[in-house]
Amino acid sequence: MRRLVTSGLLAAVALAFSGLTATAQDQWATIKGQVLFPANKPIPKRNVLNVSQDKDHCLSKGDILDESVIINAKNRGVKNVVVYLRPDNTDPKSDFPKNKIHPDDAKRKAAEVVIDQPCCMFVKRITVARVGDKLVVKNPAPVAHNFFWDTSNNGAENISIPKMESWTMKQPLKKEGPPIQYKCTIHPWMTGYVRIFDHPYYAVTDEDGKFEIKNAPVGKYRIVYWHENGVRGGAKGRFGDQIDIQGPVLDLKTIEYDVSPK
Repeated sequence: MRRLVTSGLLAAVALAFSGLTATAQDQWATIKGQVLFPANKPIPKRNVLNVSQDKDHCLSKGDILDESVIINAKNRGVKNVVVYLRPDNTDPKSDFPKNKIHPDDAKRKAAEVVIDQPCCMFVKRITVARVGDKLVVKNPAPVAHNFFWDTSNNGAENISIPKMESWTMKQPLKKEGPPIQYKCTIHPWMTGYVRIFDHPYYAVTDEDGKFEIKNAPVGKYRIVYWHENGVRGGAKGRFGDQIDIQGPVLDLKTIEYDVSPK
C-alpha cells in the first residue's frame, strides 16, 4: 500500500513539474520572416562607386559597388533590413519591459562589436549592438582609414586608424533611438550605420531577406522594419505593425518593402 501511495505522489509531482515546464516554454517564441522588394517594381541597379583615393588598394579586387540597396535578383529578398520588436504603443520613449525579456538574457556578457574595413568598404555596413557593448574598428588594410560619427548619447569620434591597426571605443555604448551613421572621411564613399538596442529582440535580414528573432515573449507587441533609406510605413512606421506573438514558432507572412532611394 505504501509503495502505491509513493508511486502516486511521484507521478503527481512529475505531472505538475511537466506542466510548469510546458507553461514556461509557452511564454516564448521564435519569430521568422522574410522581407521582399515589391514584385511590381524594377530592382534598383547597384552603381559602381567613384573611388578617388588609394586606388591601387581599393580597386585591387575590382570595382566597388554601391551597398545602399542590395536585392537578391533570384527571390527579391532585401538585405540589411533591421527588424525589431517594441511595446504595443505609440510612445517614442517607451522602453521594452524588462520583465518580458527571456531569463537567459541575464547571462549575456557585454560584447565587442567589430566593424572591419578590409578593402575600402565597411563590413558590416549595418551593425547592431546592445547597450553596454563596445565598438572595435579594425583596419587590416595597407592604407590608413578613419572612423567618424557624431551622436546624441554616444559622443563624437573622428579617429585615424593607421594601416594594420585597430581602435576600441573607450566607453560602453549607451541607448540611442535613431540610427547612427559612421563614415571614413579619407574614403568618402565608405559609410555604414549602427543601431543600439536595450533588449535582445532584433535581427538583420540576410542575402535572402530572411530573419529570425529567438526567445521573444508571447503577447501583443509591434514589429518595426528599418532600412537606411527609410522606415517601412513612413513616419507612422517607426511605431511598427501590431503583432500577436504565439509560440513556439511564429512564421510571419512575407513583407514587401520598397527600399529604393528617396
